[in-house]
Amino acid sequence: MAIRKFGGALLFLLVSLVSSVACAQAVTESLLIYCGITMVRPITEIARNFEQRHNVKITIAQGGSEDLFQSAKRSGVGDLYLPGKPDYRDRHLAEGLFDQPVLVGYNQMALVVQKGNPRKVRGDLRELLRKDLLVMVGSPDNGSIGNETQVLLEKIGIYNQVVTRAVGVVPDSRALTQAMKRNEADVVLNWRATAYFPENATVLEAIDLDRQVALPQALLLIRLKLSKAPELASRFMDYAASADGQTVFRKYGFLDNRLQSIR
Repeated sequence: MAIRKFGGALLFLLVSLVSSVACAQAVTESLLIYCGITMVRPITEIARNFEQRHNVKITIAQGGSEDLFQSAKRSGVGDLYLPGKPDYRDRHLAEGLFDQPVLVGYNQMALVVQKGNPRKVRGDLRELLRKDLLVMVGSPDNGSIGNETQVLLEKIGIYNQVVTRAVGVVPDSRALTQAMKRNEADVVLNWRATAYFPENATVLEAIDLDRQVALPQALLLIRLKLSKAPELASRFMDYAASADGQTVFRKYGFLDNRLQSIR
């Protein structure tokens, strides 16, 4: 399975093999999935399983949700799109690229702190105004994390205050995570699942917010009208939404499509 990384307007191609041995039978079909950064891990595992079952090749282009849509629009190629929030479907529906979606889980915001929560951060967005904390936030211009940050903080009237006092405004959820791991911030507002990824779980911790405050955001895997393999894309969608696919989403800290989590 190949993985592409999008950063801003730039495209970087990373290719990785998912089979331990070469397939004896030639691959006859392929899919290109545009996937928001936070969902790359579950989608990669689901894609690996799907490849092995169906002898297909899946390429994953990862990046900020808005950047990914614009890349698909400019290139005119691709089969599936998974943004971090359903707003991206609503925002771009009139542009005619989207076909059928399927619900594969939910993203939810949380305050992410160092493991053990040494600064005693509470599950309250107003903690981001504490003068004794170094705070970093996502930019609303690139991806879903910054967009949702702006929505949540504007709802309670503190967005401008938080951004003004933040030690940094970064492009995406990965940059927020890296800042925390480098101890450049005491707390960030990030997608909950990032604290449960294996490489983060030993050093970071999610402080959950009330679901009435941080509404779970539907993860819609959308088939693109650009697809040259729409039937194959639909089969992948069905698999991602199946019990097997949902187990993978829960494994990586997401709420599944029934709003359940193993955490």
